[in-house]
Amino acid sequence: MAQKRERVDVLLVQRGLVSSRERAQGLIMAGQVFSGDQRLVKPGTKIPVDSPLTVKGELMPYVSRGGLKLEKALKEFAIDPTGMVALDIGASTGGFTDCLLQHGAKKVYAIDVGYGQLAWKLRQDDRVVVWERTNIRHVQPHQLPELAEIAVIDLAFISLTKVFGVTVNLLVPNGEVVALIKPQFEAGPDQVGKKGIVRDPQVHGAVLHQVVNSAAEVGLGLLNLSYSPVTGAEGNIEFLGHFAKGAERKWPREDLTFDTGISNLVQEAWRQVER
Repeated sequence: MAQKRERVDVLLVQRGLVSSRERAQGLIMAGQVFSGDQRLVKPGTKIPVDSPLTVKGELMPYVSRGGLKLEKALKEFAIDPTGMVALDIGASTGGFTDCLLQHGAKKVYAIDVGYGQLAWKLRQDDRVVVWERTNIRHVQPHQLPELAEIAVIDLAFISLTKVFGVTVNLLVPNGEVVALIKPQFEAGPDQVGKKGIVRDPQVHGAVLHQVVNSAAEVGLGLLNLSYSPVTGAEGNIEFLGHFAKGAERKWPREDLTFDTGISNLVQEAWRQVER
């Protein structure tokens, strides 16, 4: 008789190692789940039900690793969302939403074109307004009970340049945007390698210029740029952009030109991010 097998994320919950499958998936994607000496990196991998399982390192503080990315942005860009009304564009499991709430946001509109992805604990939270099956490009200001003071964006398979114009209209004057910049969805097809990975620092630089200029064209001026503390699912280096409605596009350090600032940032990202 074949040995019974089960998904890794399901087993973690069944054994009481984590509280939910969403939390299990975040830990697995973060590389913290092991069976013996083997790191398990895919939540859907089925293993024998009697396999040893351990979680190493600190438990994920958010429902997904996306929360870690936004957490860095809030700290590095000195953003305090306390009491703010926020938009989470591309909410997915809700890592960004969770991070905003844990940092004091008053209300978060969790917007995603998909369905059924948002973590259960966030669905049950009165501060979260769930807008599923919603394409952000079709959202009009009159559909929101109030305009947002901050929008956070984490999208897949679509360029940020396609959504900045809509986003700026959903913000109050001087409203802020934190966008996760994913080069694999911004660069041309000929600039993206196998498994959708961008391996050329020059492409990263070009992408950052493109995204920042696109934001400026619709009235979102750059306040700051950084790199994500963790890579994307396939190992892509990603970046974080901080913009404000009505702000002037400029590099935050006066002693650096815009071009030099971006070049330095890309070099630092390649040195520091564990790929």
